[in-house]
Amino acid sequence: MKYVLVTGGVVSGLGKGVTASSIGVVLKACGLRVTSIKIDPYLNTDAGTMSPFEHGEVFVLDDGGEVDLDLGNYERFLDLRLTRDNNITTGKIYQSVLEKERKGDYLGKTVQVVPHITDAIKDWIESVSAIPVDGKEGPADVCVIELGGTVGDIESMPFIEALRQLFFSAGPDNFCLIHVSLVPVLGVVGEQKTKPTQHSVRELRALGLTPHFLACRSAQPLLENTKQKLSQFCHVPGANILNIHDVPNIWHVPLLLRKQNAHEAILKQLALHSVARPPNLQEWTTRAETFDNLTNSVKIAMVGKYVGLTDSYLSVVKALLHACIACSLKPSIEWIAASDLEDESAKQTPEAHSKAWETLRNSACVLVPGGFGDRGVTGMILAAKYARENKVPYLGICLGMQISVIEMSRSVLGWKGANSTEFDEHAPNPVVIFMPEGSRTHMGNTMRLGSRRTLLQTADCITAKLYHNPEYVDERHRHRYEVNPEVVGDLEKTGLKFVGKDESGQRMEILELHNHPFYVGVQFHPEYKSRPGKPSALFLGLILAATGQLEAYVKSHQNGSI
Repeated sequence: MKYVLVTGGVVSGLGKGVTASSIGVVLKACGLRVTSIKIDPYLNTDAGTMSPFEHGEVFVLDDGGEVDLDLGNYERFLDLRLTRDNNITTGKIYQSVLEKERKGDYLGKTVQVVPHITDAIKDWIESVSAIPVDGKEGPADVCVIELGGTVGDIESMPFIEALRQLFFSAGPDNFCLIHVSLVPVLGVVGEQKTKPTQHSVRELRALGLTPHFLACRSAQPLLENTKQKLSQFCHVPGANILNIHDVPNIWHVPLLLRKQNAHEAILKQLALHSVARPPNLQEWTTRAETFDNLTNSVKIAMVGKYVGLTDSYLSVVKALLHACIACSLKPSIEWIAASDLEDESAKQTPEAHSKAWETLRNSACVLVPGGFGDRGVTGMILAAKYARENKVPYLGICLGMQISVIEMSRSVLGWKGANSTEFDEHAPNPVVIFMPEGSRTHMGNTMRLGSRRTLLQTADCITAKLYHNPEYVDERHRHRYEVNPEVVGDLEKTGLKFVGKDESGQRMEILELHNHPFYVGVQFHPEYKSRPGKPSALFLGLILAATGQLEAYVKSHQNGSI
Protein backbone atom coordinates (compact mmCIF):
# COMPACT_ATOMS: atom_id res chain seq x y z
CA MET A 1 0.00 0.00 0.00
CA LYS A 2 1.19 3.51 -0.88
CA TYR A 3 0.30 6.27 1.59
CA VAL A 4 -0.15 10.00 1.01
CA LEU A 5 -0.34 11.86 4.33
CA VAL A 6 -1.81 15.37 4.40
CA THR A 7 -1.07 17.45 7.52
CA GLY A 8 -1.85 21.07 8.32
CA GLY A 9 0.03 23.89 9.98
CA VAL A 10 -0.29 27.51 11.19
CA VAL A 11 -4.11 27.60 11.50
CA SER A 12 -7.03 25.20 11.18
CA GLY A 13 -9.61 25.51 8.42
CA LEU A 14 -7.05 25.89 5.62
CA GLY A 15 -8.77 23.37 3.37
CA LYS A 16 -6.82 20.19 4.12
CA GLY A 17 -9.93 18.16 3.27
CA VAL A 18 -10.33 19.75 -0.17
CA THR A 19 -6.56 19.44 -0.77
CA ALA A 20 -6.58 15.73 0.20
CA SER A 21 -9.68 15.11 -1.95
CA SER A 22 -8.12 16.94 -4.92
CA ILE A 23 -4.89 14.93 -4.65
CA GLY A 24 -7.08 11.81 -4.72
CA VAL A 25 -8.88 13.09 -7.82
CA VAL A 26 -5.61 13.70 -9.70
CA LEU A 27 -4.23 10.27 -8.76
CA LYS A 28 -7.54 8.63 -9.74
CA ALA A 29 -7.38 10.48 -13.07
CA CYS A 30 -3.97 8.81 -13.57
CA GLY A 31 -5.73 5.43 -13.48
CA LEU A 32 -4.95 4.58 -9.86
CA ARG A 33 -7.46 3.29 -7.32
CA VAL A 34 -7.71 5.57 -4.30
CA THR A 35 -9.12 5.24 -0.79
CA SER A 36 -9.22 7.80 2.04
CA ILE A 37 -8.85 7.95 5.81
CA LYS A 38 -9.61 10.96 8.00
CA ILE A 39 -7.98 11.16 11.43
CA ASP A 40 -9.79 13.38 13.96
CA PRO A 41 -7.77 13.76 17.17
CA TYR A 42 -10.77 14.66 19.36
CA LEU A 43 -11.90 12.34 22.15
CA ASN A 44 -15.43 11.81 20.83
CA THR A 45 -15.96 8.31 19.48
CA ASP A 46 -17.62 9.85 16.42
CA ALA A 47 -19.11 13.17 15.26
CA GLY A 48 -22.70 12.10 16.07
CA THR A 49 -23.18 14.07 19.30
CA MET A 50 -21.38 17.25 18.20
CA SER A 51 -23.26 20.47 17.59
CA PRO A 52 -23.13 21.66 13.97
CA PHE A 53 -22.02 25.06 15.36
CA GLU A 54 -19.05 23.32 16.93
CA HIS A 55 -17.83 21.15 14.09
CA GLY A 56 -19.97 21.67 10.99
CA GLU A 57 -22.41 19.06 9.72
CA VAL A 58 -22.37 15.40 10.66
CA PHE A 59 -21.97 13.32 7.51
CA VAL A 60 -23.69 9.90 7.45
CA LEU A 61 -22.27 6.91 5.58
CA ASP A 62 -24.02 3.87 4.09
CA ASP A 63 -23.10 1.74 7.12
CA GLY A 64 -24.57 4.34 9.51
CA GLY A 65 -21.26 5.86 10.52
CA GLU A 66 -21.64 9.46 11.77
CA VAL A 67 -18.43 11.12 10.63
CA ASP A 68 -16.59 14.35 9.95
CA LEU A 69 -17.79 16.42 6.98
CA ASP A 70 -14.43 15.89 5.21
CA LEU A 71 -15.50 12.32 4.46
CA GLY A 72 -18.38 13.89 2.54
CA ASN A 73 -15.80 15.76 0.45
CA TYR A 74 -13.96 12.48 -0.23
CA GLU A 75 -17.16 10.71 -1.29
CA ARG A 76 -18.25 13.57 -3.56
CA PHE A 77 -14.83 14.19 -5.16
CA LEU A 78 -13.76 10.55 -5.54
CA ASP A 79 -17.22 8.93 -5.86
CA LEU A 80 -16.46 6.42 -3.09
CA ARG A 81 -18.63 4.62 -0.52
CA LEU A 82 -16.60 4.91 2.67
CA THR A 83 -17.13 3.04 5.96
CA ARG A 84 -17.25 4.29 9.56
CA ASP A 85 -13.74 2.87 10.03
CA ASN A 86 -12.40 5.34 7.45
CA ASN A 87 -12.81 7.97 10.18
CA ILE A 88 -10.34 7.41 13.04
CA THR A 89 -10.79 9.34 16.29
CA THR A 90 -8.83 9.35 19.53
CA GLY A 91 -12.00 8.07 21.20
CA LYS A 92 -12.18 5.02 18.91
CA ILE A 93 -8.49 4.18 19.38
CA TYR A 94 -8.53 4.48 23.17
CA GLN A 95 -11.80 2.55 23.35
CA SER A 96 -10.35 -0.36 21.35
CA VAL A 97 -7.15 -0.43 23.44
CA LEU A 98 -9.03 -0.27 26.75
CA GLU A 99 -11.37 -3.08 25.65
CA LYS A 100 -8.31 -5.22 24.87
CA GLU A 101 -6.78 -4.32 28.25
CA ARG A 102 -9.98 -5.37 30.08
CA LYS A 103 -10.03 -8.66 28.20
CA GLY A 104 -6.41 -9.32 29.24
CA ASP A 105 -5.03 -9.21 25.70
CA TYR A 106 -1.89 -7.39 26.89
CA LEU A 107 -1.02 -10.21 29.32
CA GLY A 108 -0.50 -8.02 32.35
CA LYS A 109 1.78 -5.48 30.66
CA THR A 110 1.70 -1.78 31.49
CA VAL A 111 -0.49 -0.29 28.74
CA GLN A 112 1.07 2.94 27.41
CA VAL A 113 0.62 5.49 24.64
CA VAL A 114 3.81 4.15 23.07
CA PRO A 115 3.71 1.37 21.92
CA HIS A 116 0.08 0.30 22.53
CA ILE A 117 -1.86 3.35 21.31
CA THR A 118 0.54 3.99 18.41
CA ASP A 119 0.41 0.31 17.38
CA ALA A 120 -3.40 0.41 17.45
CA ILE A 121 -3.34 3.49 15.15
CA LYS A 122 -0.94 1.81 12.69
CA ASP A 123 -2.95 -1.43 12.68
CA TRP A 124 -6.17 0.51 12.08
CA ILE A 125 -4.68 2.44 9.15
CA GLU A 126 -3.18 -0.69 7.57
CA SER A 127 -6.39 -2.74 7.86
CA VAL A 128 -8.81 0.02 6.75
CA SER A 129 -6.66 1.10 3.79
CA ALA A 130 -7.01 -2.44 2.39
CA ILE A 131 -10.86 -2.30 2.37
CA PRO A 132 -12.15 -1.57 -1.18
CA VAL A 133 -14.52 1.42 -1.25
CA ASP A 134 -14.87 2.00 -5.00
CA GLY A 135 -17.09 -0.99 -5.79
CA LYS A 136 -14.19 -3.07 -7.13
CA GLU A 137 -12.45 -6.05 -5.58
CA GLY A 138 -9.09 -5.95 -3.85
CA PRO A 139 -7.28 -3.10 -2.08
CA ALA A 140 -6.68 0.33 -3.62
CA ASP A 141 -3.29 1.49 -4.95
CA VAL A 142 -3.04 4.63 -2.81
CA CYS A 143 -4.51 5.62 0.56
CA VAL A 144 -4.81 9.37 1.19
CA ILE A 145 -4.70 10.06 4.95
CA GLU A 146 -5.74 13.44 6.32
CA LEU A 147 -4.59 14.29 9.83
CA GLY A 148 -7.11 16.72 11.34
CA GLY A 149 -6.12 19.69 13.49
CA THR A 150 -2.81 21.54 13.37
CA VAL A 151 0.70 20.17 13.81
CA GLY A 152 1.79 20.86 17.39
CA ASP A 153 -1.60 20.16 18.98
CA ILE A 154 -1.16 18.01 22.09
CA GLU A 155 -4.08 15.77 21.13
CA SER A 156 -2.55 14.77 17.77
CA MET A 157 0.87 13.75 19.16
CA PRO A 158 0.15 9.97 19.34
CA PHE A 159 -1.01 10.06 15.70
CA ILE A 160 2.11 11.92 14.56
CA GLU A 161 4.28 9.33 16.32
CA ALA A 162 2.28 6.45 14.82
CA LEU A 163 2.57 7.97 11.34
CA ARG A 164 6.32 8.47 11.83
CA GLN A 165 6.60 4.76 12.62
CA LEU A 166 4.38 3.91 9.62
CA PHE A 167 6.67 5.98 7.36
CA PHE A 168 9.69 4.05 8.68
CA SER A 169 8.10 0.60 8.28
CA ALA A 170 6.44 1.29 4.88
CA GLY A 171 9.67 2.61 3.36
CA PRO A 172 10.47 5.85 1.47
CA ASP A 173 8.91 4.64 -1.84
CA ASN A 174 5.58 3.97 -0.16
CA PHE A 175 5.03 7.18 1.80
CA CYS A 176 4.52 10.78 0.73
CA LEU A 177 3.94 13.64 3.18
CA ILE A 178 2.20 16.81 2.02
CA HIS A 179 2.06 19.67 4.52
CA VAL A 180 -0.67 22.28 3.96
CA SER A 181 0.32 25.70 5.29
CA LEU A 182 -0.69 29.35 5.09
CA VAL A 183 1.28 32.06 3.33
CA PRO A 184 -0.39 35.26 4.53
CA VAL A 185 -0.05 38.82 3.24
CA LEU A 186 0.09 41.35 6.03
CA GLY A 187 -1.12 44.95 5.98
CA VAL A 188 -0.41 47.49 3.29
CA VAL A 189 3.09 46.16 2.57
CA GLY A 190 1.60 43.32 0.54
CA GLU A 191 4.55 40.98 1.12
CA GLN A 192 3.92 37.22 1.18
CA LYS A 193 5.17 36.00 4.57
CA THR A 194 6.93 32.62 4.77
CA LYS A 195 7.82 32.62 8.48
CA PRO A 196 4.58 30.89 9.68
CA THR A 197 5.26 28.00 7.24
CA GLN A 198 8.92 27.83 8.31
CA HIS A 199 7.91 27.48 11.96
CA SER A 200 5.24 24.91 11.10
CA VAL A 201 7.70 22.74 9.13
CA ARG A 202 10.27 23.06 11.93
CA GLU A 203 7.64 21.78 14.39
CA LEU A 204 6.84 18.84 12.10
CA ARG A 205 10.50 17.94 11.63
CA ALA A 206 11.09 18.08 15.39
CA LEU A 207 8.42 15.36 15.66
CA GLY A 208 10.29 13.14 13.23
CA LEU A 209 8.42 13.84 9.97
CA THR A 210 9.91 15.77 7.06
CA PRO A 211 7.48 16.95 4.37
CA HIS A 212 8.12 15.94 0.77
CA PHE A 213 5.69 18.60 -0.47
CA LEU A 214 4.34 21.94 0.74
CA ALA A 215 0.81 22.88 -0.32
CA CYS A 216 0.71 26.61 0.29
CA ARG A 217 -2.64 28.32 0.74
CA SER A 218 -2.70 31.97 -0.29
CA ALA A 219 -5.08 34.56 -1.62
CA GLN A 220 -2.94 35.23 -4.73
CA PRO A 221 -0.51 32.96 -6.62
CA LEU A 222 2.88 32.59 -4.91
CA LEU A 223 5.68 34.80 -6.17
CA GLU A 224 8.84 33.08 -7.40
CA ASN A 225 11.02 34.58 -4.65
CA THR A 226 8.49 33.33 -2.03
CA LYS A 227 8.83 29.81 -3.45
CA GLN A 228 12.64 30.03 -3.37
CA LYS A 229 12.58 31.20 0.23
CA LEU A 230 10.25 28.35 1.26
CA SER A 231 12.41 25.82 -0.57
CA GLN A 232 15.60 27.07 1.06
CA PHE A 233 14.32 27.26 4.63
CA CYS A 234 11.95 24.27 4.63
CA HIS A 235 14.23 21.81 2.77
CA VAL A 236 11.64 21.07 0.09
CA PRO A 237 12.55 21.14 -3.64
CA GLY A 238 11.05 24.08 -5.51
CA ALA A 239 9.18 21.70 -7.84
CA ASN A 240 7.46 20.20 -4.77
CA ILE A 241 6.07 23.49 -3.51
CA LEU A 242 2.45 23.51 -4.63
CA ASN A 243 0.45 26.71 -4.57
CA ILE A 244 -3.26 26.31 -3.84
CA HIS A 245 -4.38 29.90 -4.14
CA ASP A 246 -7.99 31.08 -3.97
CA VAL A 247 -10.06 29.94 -6.98
CA PRO A 248 -13.63 30.73 -8.15
CA ASN A 249 -14.86 27.25 -7.09
CA ILE A 250 -13.24 24.23 -5.44
CA TRP A 251 -13.53 22.12 -8.61
CA HIS A 252 -10.53 24.13 -9.88
CA VAL A 253 -8.24 22.71 -7.18
CA PRO A 254 -7.50 19.35 -8.92
CA LEU A 255 -6.85 21.33 -12.13
CA LEU A 256 -4.51 23.63 -10.21
CA LEU A 257 -2.55 20.61 -8.97
CA ARG A 258 -2.31 19.12 -12.45
CA LYS A 259 -1.15 22.45 -13.90
CA GLN A 260 1.73 22.44 -11.40
CA ASN A 261 2.56 18.79 -12.30
CA ALA A 262 1.81 17.69 -8.73
CA HIS A 263 0.84 14.24 -10.04
CA GLU A 264 4.27 13.78 -11.68
CA ALA A 265 6.10 14.62 -8.46
CA ILE A 266 3.80 12.47 -6.26
CA LEU A 267 4.04 9.50 -8.66
CA LYS A 268 7.84 9.87 -8.64
CA GLN A 269 7.91 9.95 -4.82
CA LEU A 270 5.71 6.82 -4.64
CA ALA A 271 7.48 4.99 -7.51
CA LEU A 272 4.19 4.63 -9.39
CA HIS A 273 5.20 6.00 -12.80
CA SER A 274 5.21 2.55 -14.38
CA VAL A 275 1.52 1.87 -13.60
CA ALA A 276 0.08 5.38 -13.97
CA ARG A 277 -1.11 7.14 -17.12
CA PRO A 278 -1.34 10.90 -17.88
CA PRO A 279 -4.25 12.38 -15.90
CA ASN A 280 -7.59 12.62 -17.68
CA LEU A 281 -9.43 15.52 -16.05
CA GLN A 282 -11.60 16.56 -18.98
CA GLU A 283 -14.82 16.07 -17.00
CA TRP A 284 -13.50 18.19 -14.12
CA THR A 285 -12.30 20.91 -16.49
CA THR A 286 -15.70 21.10 -18.19
CA ARG A 287 -17.50 21.15 -14.83
CA ALA A 288 -15.32 23.92 -13.36
CA GLU A 289 -15.54 26.09 -16.49
CA THR A 290 -19.29 25.53 -16.87
CA PHE A 291 -19.86 26.77 -13.33
CA ASP A 292 -17.65 29.83 -13.88
CA ASN A 293 -19.62 30.81 -16.99
CA LEU A 294 -23.14 30.46 -15.56
CA THR A 295 -25.05 33.74 -15.44
CA ASN A 296 -28.66 32.89 -14.52
CA SER A 297 -29.43 31.99 -10.91
CA VAL A 298 -32.33 30.62 -8.86
CA LYS A 299 -33.24 31.89 -5.39
CA ILE A 300 -33.60 29.13 -2.81
CA ALA A 301 -34.91 29.94 0.67
CA MET A 302 -33.06 27.77 3.19
CA VAL A 303 -35.04 27.92 6.43
CA GLY A 304 -33.01 26.37 9.24
CA LYS A 305 -31.58 26.59 12.74
CA TYR A 306 -27.84 26.75 12.08
CA VAL A 307 -27.74 29.37 9.32
CA GLY A 308 -24.91 31.28 11.04
CA LEU A 309 -22.45 28.58 9.95
CA THR A 310 -22.91 27.35 6.39
CA ASP A 311 -20.77 24.25 7.10
CA SER A 312 -23.70 23.06 9.23
CA TYR A 313 -25.56 22.30 5.99
CA LEU A 314 -22.57 21.58 3.74
CA SER A 315 -24.01 18.49 2.01
CA VAL A 316 -27.33 20.27 1.40
CA VAL A 317 -25.47 23.23 -0.14
CA LYS A 318 -23.43 20.87 -2.35
CA ALA A 319 -26.56 18.94 -3.40
CA LEU A 320 -28.23 22.23 -4.41
CA LEU A 321 -25.10 23.16 -6.36
CA HIS A 322 -25.08 19.82 -8.22
CA ALA A 323 -28.80 20.17 -9.05
CA CYS A 324 -28.51 23.79 -10.17
CA ILE A 325 -25.55 23.10 -12.46
CA ALA A 326 -27.53 20.24 -14.05
CA CYS A 327 -30.15 22.91 -14.87
CA SER A 328 -27.48 25.43 -16.07
CA LEU A 329 -28.13 27.71 -13.10
CA LYS A 330 -26.15 29.18 -10.24
CA PRO A 331 -27.63 28.58 -6.79
CA SER A 332 -28.48 31.74 -4.89
CA ILE A 333 -29.11 30.42 -1.39
CA GLU A 334 -31.04 32.83 0.82
CA TRP A 335 -30.32 31.86 4.43
CA ILE A 336 -33.28 32.43 6.74
CA ALA A 337 -33.03 31.84 10.49
CA ALA A 338 -36.30 30.03 11.22
CA SER A 339 -36.78 31.94 14.49
CA ASP A 340 -36.83 35.25 12.53
CA LEU A 341 -40.11 34.19 10.85
CA GLU A 342 -41.92 33.74 14.17
CA ASP A 343 -44.42 36.23 15.64
CA GLU A 344 -42.22 36.67 18.70
CA SER A 345 -39.46 38.01 16.42
CA ALA A 346 -41.86 40.69 15.09
CA LYS A 347 -41.98 42.15 18.61
CA GLN A 348 -38.33 41.74 19.61
CA THR A 349 -36.45 42.18 16.31
CA PRO A 350 -38.96 43.67 13.82
CA GLU A 351 -36.31 44.42 11.17
CA ALA A 352 -35.02 40.83 11.10
CA HIS A 353 -38.63 39.55 11.03
CA SER A 354 -39.57 41.80 8.11
CA LYS A 355 -36.40 40.94 6.17
CA ALA A 356 -36.88 37.19 6.72
CA TRP A 357 -40.43 37.27 5.34
CA GLU A 358 -39.41 39.46 2.40
CA THR A 359 -36.61 36.99 1.56
CA LEU A 360 -39.02 34.04 1.79
CA ARG A 361 -41.57 35.70 -0.50
CA ASN A 362 -38.90 36.57 -3.08
CA SER A 363 -37.56 33.02 -3.32
CA ALA A 364 -38.43 30.55 -6.07
CA CYS A 365 -38.51 27.55 -3.73
CA VAL A 366 -38.27 26.64 -0.04
CA LEU A 367 -36.06 24.02 1.61
CA VAL A 368 -36.30 23.03 5.28
CA PRO A 369 -33.32 20.82 6.17
CA GLY A 370 -32.80 18.48 9.13
CA GLY A 371 -32.12 19.53 12.70
CA PHE A 372 -32.65 18.62 16.34
CA GLY A 373 -34.38 20.47 19.20
CA ASP A 374 -37.34 22.85 19.29
CA ARG A 375 -35.65 26.19 18.52
CA GLY A 376 -37.04 27.71 15.32
CA VAL A 377 -39.68 25.00 14.79
CA THR A 378 -42.56 27.52 14.76
CA GLY A 379 -40.76 29.49 12.03
CA MET A 380 -40.27 26.36 9.95
CA ILE A 381 -43.98 25.54 10.28
CA LEU A 382 -44.83 29.04 9.00
CA ALA A 383 -42.44 28.55 6.03
CA ALA A 384 -44.04 25.18 5.17
CA LYS A 385 -47.51 26.73 5.41
CA TYR A 386 -46.47 29.62 3.14
CA ALA A 387 -45.06 27.18 0.54
CA ARG A 388 -48.17 24.96 0.68
CA GLU A 389 -50.72 27.76 0.41
CA ASN A 390 -48.85 29.74 -2.25
CA LYS A 391 -47.91 26.73 -4.41
CA VAL A 392 -44.18 27.42 -3.93
CA PRO A 393 -41.98 24.31 -4.51
CA TYR A 394 -41.04 22.83 -1.14
CA LEU A 395 -38.60 20.15 -0.04
CA GLY A 396 -38.57 19.07 3.60
CA ILE A 397 -35.72 16.83 4.72
CA CYS A 398 -36.01 14.78 7.93
CA LEU A 399 -37.22 17.45 10.39
CA GLY A 400 -38.54 19.33 7.32
CA MET A 401 -40.88 16.41 6.54
CA GLN A 402 -42.07 16.26 10.16
CA ILE A 403 -42.72 20.02 10.01
CA SER A 404 -45.04 19.45 7.01
CA VAL A 405 -47.01 16.86 8.98
CA ILE A 406 -47.34 19.14 12.02
CA GLU A 407 -48.38 22.08 9.82
CA MET A 408 -51.06 20.07 7.94
CA SER A 409 -52.38 18.63 11.21
CA ARG A 410 -52.77 22.10 12.73
CA SER A 411 -53.88 24.12 9.69
CA VAL A 412 -56.01 21.64 7.73
CA LEU A 413 -57.16 19.04 10.27
CA GLY A 414 -57.58 21.70 12.98
CA TRP A 415 -55.60 19.76 15.63
CA LYS A 416 -54.34 22.73 17.65
CA GLY A 417 -52.14 20.64 19.92
CA ALA A 418 -50.53 18.69 17.07
CA ASN A 419 -46.79 18.37 17.68
CA SER A 420 -43.81 16.07 17.81
CA THR A 421 -43.08 14.36 21.11
CA GLU A 422 -39.49 15.58 20.58
CA PHE A 423 -40.73 19.13 21.28
CA ASP A 424 -43.67 18.36 23.61
CA GLU A 425 -43.73 14.99 25.37
CA HIS A 426 -47.36 15.53 26.45
CA ALA A 427 -48.74 16.84 23.13
CA PRO A 428 -52.53 16.11 22.95
CA ASN A 429 -52.09 15.15 19.28
CA PRO A 430 -48.67 13.50 18.89
CA VAL A 431 -48.34 13.35 15.09
CA VAL A 432 -44.58 12.67 15.23
CA ILE A 433 -43.39 10.14 17.79
CA PHE A 434 -40.24 8.42 19.03
CA MET A 435 -39.90 5.16 17.10
CA PRO A 436 -37.43 3.12 19.11
CA GLU A 437 -34.54 1.72 17.20
CA GLY A 438 -32.30 2.76 20.08
CA SER A 439 -32.11 4.09 23.62
CA ARG A 440 -34.04 7.04 25.05
CA THR A 441 -31.25 8.02 27.43
CA HIS A 442 -27.99 7.68 25.47
CA MET A 443 -27.56 10.20 22.65
CA GLY A 444 -24.72 8.46 20.82
CA ASN A 445 -25.46 5.68 18.32
CA THR A 446 -29.20 5.43 19.12
CA MET A 447 -30.72 6.61 15.85
CA ARG A 448 -32.05 5.00 12.73
CA LEU A 449 -28.84 5.39 10.78
CA GLY A 450 -27.35 4.57 7.40
CA SER A 451 -28.67 3.37 4.07
CA ARG A 452 -32.20 1.91 4.21
CA ARG A 453 -34.62 0.85 1.51
CA THR A 454 -37.84 2.80 1.04
CA LEU A 455 -40.61 1.00 -0.86
CA LEU A 456 -42.71 3.21 -3.13
CA GLN A 457 -46.44 2.63 -2.70
CA THR A 458 -47.26 3.80 -6.23
CA ALA A 459 -45.33 4.36 -9.44
CA ASP A 460 -47.55 7.36 -10.14
CA CYS A 461 -45.74 9.78 -7.88
CA ILE A 462 -43.19 12.50 -8.56
CA THR A 463 -40.53 10.73 -6.47
CA ALA A 464 -40.69 7.56 -8.58
CA LYS A 465 -40.46 9.63 -11.76
CA LEU A 466 -37.44 11.59 -10.51
CA TYR A 467 -35.59 8.49 -9.29
CA HIS A 468 -36.55 6.60 -12.50
CA ASN A 469 -37.49 3.67 -10.28
CA PRO A 470 -41.14 2.70 -9.70
CA GLU A 471 -40.37 0.30 -6.85
CA TYR A 472 -37.88 1.61 -4.29
CA VAL A 473 -35.17 4.12 -3.34
CA ASP A 474 -32.09 3.55 -1.19
CA GLU A 475 -31.06 6.59 0.86
CA ARG A 476 -29.28 7.35 4.13
CA HIS A 477 -31.12 8.09 7.38
CA ARG A 478 -30.31 9.93 10.61
CA HIS A 479 -33.27 10.39 12.95
CA ARG A 480 -35.03 9.16 16.09
CA TYR A 481 -38.59 10.39 15.45
CA GLU A 482 -41.13 9.29 12.84
CA VAL A 483 -44.64 10.18 11.67
CA ASN A 484 -47.18 8.52 13.99
CA PRO A 485 -48.71 5.63 11.94
CA GLU A 486 -52.05 6.14 13.71
CA VAL A 487 -52.61 9.58 12.12
CA VAL A 488 -51.65 8.61 8.57
CA GLY A 489 -55.27 7.86 7.53
CA ASP A 490 -56.49 11.29 8.67
CA LEU A 491 -53.55 13.08 7.01
CA GLU A 492 -54.09 11.29 3.69
CA LYS A 493 -57.69 12.60 3.60
CA THR A 494 -56.19 16.13 3.35
CA GLY A 495 -54.38 15.29 0.09
CA LEU A 496 -51.05 14.50 1.75
CA LYS A 497 -49.98 11.11 0.39
CA PHE A 498 -47.34 8.91 2.00
CA VAL A 499 -45.91 7.46 -1.20
CA GLY A 500 -42.86 5.84 0.42
CA LYS A 501 -42.73 3.54 3.46
CA ASP A 502 -40.17 1.22 5.01
CA GLU A 503 -40.35 -2.55 4.54
CA SER A 504 -42.56 -2.95 7.64
CA GLY A 505 -45.04 -0.37 6.36
CA GLN A 506 -44.95 1.37 9.75
CA ARG A 507 -42.42 4.09 9.02
CA MET A 508 -43.48 6.89 6.67
CA GLU A 509 -40.50 7.81 4.51
CA ILE A 510 -41.81 10.05 1.69
CA LEU A 511 -44.81 12.37 1.53
CA GLU A 512 -46.19 14.31 -1.43
CA LEU A 513 -49.01 16.83 -1.63
CA HIS A 514 -51.36 16.47 -4.57
CA ASN A 515 -52.45 19.55 -6.54
CA HIS A 516 -49.17 21.28 -5.81
CA PRO A 517 -46.29 21.87 -8.26
CA PHE A 518 -43.74 20.21 -5.92
CA TYR A 519 -44.35 19.60 -2.23
CA VAL A 520 -42.21 16.72 -1.04
CA GLY A 521 -41.06 15.65 2.42
CA VAL A 522 -38.58 12.84 3.04
CA GLN A 523 -37.51 11.22 6.32
CA PHE A 524 -34.10 10.36 4.85
CA HIS A 525 -31.23 12.63 3.76
CA PRO A 526 -30.89 12.57 -0.06
CA GLU A 527 -28.06 15.13 0.08
CA TYR A 528 -25.51 12.59 1.33
CA LYS A 529 -25.46 10.66 -1.95
CA SER A 530 -25.48 13.64 -4.33
CA ARG A 531 -22.39 13.83 -6.57
CA PRO A 532 -21.03 16.34 -9.11
CA GLY A 533 -22.54 15.28 -12.43
CA LYS A 534 -24.99 12.93 -10.61
CA PRO A 535 -27.31 15.24 -8.66
CA SER A 536 -29.76 13.94 -6.06
CA ALA A 537 -33.14 13.24 -7.72
CA LEU A 538 -35.18 15.25 -5.20
CA PHE A 539 -32.90 18.29 -5.23
CA LEU A 540 -33.04 18.23 -9.02
CA GLY A 541 -36.85 18.03 -8.79
CA LEU A 542 -36.94 21.06 -6.48
CA ILE A 543 -34.83 23.20 -8.84
CA LEU A 544 -36.75 22.03 -11.93
CA ALA A 545 -40.04 22.91 -10.21
CA ALA A 546 -38.68 26.30 -9.09
CA THR A 547 -37.83 27.15 -12.70
CA GLY A 548 -41.00 25.68 -14.25
CA GLN A 549 -39.17 22.82 -16.01
CA LEU A 550 -40.34 19.83 -13.94
CA GLU A 551 -43.29 18.80 -16.09
CA ALA A 552 -41.25 18.89 -19.30
CA TYR A 553 -38.42 16.93 -17.64
CA VAL A 554 -40.77 14.17 -16.41
CA LYS A 555 -42.47 13.92 -19.81
CA SER A 556 -39.19 13.73 -21.70
CA HIS A 557 -37.97 10.90 -19.46
CA GLN A 558 -41.26 9.02 -19.77
CA ASN A 559 -40.99 9.22 -23.56
CA GLY A 560 -37.40 7.99 -23.35
CA SER A 561 -36.11 10.93 -25.40
CA ILE A 562 -33.41 11.79 -22.85
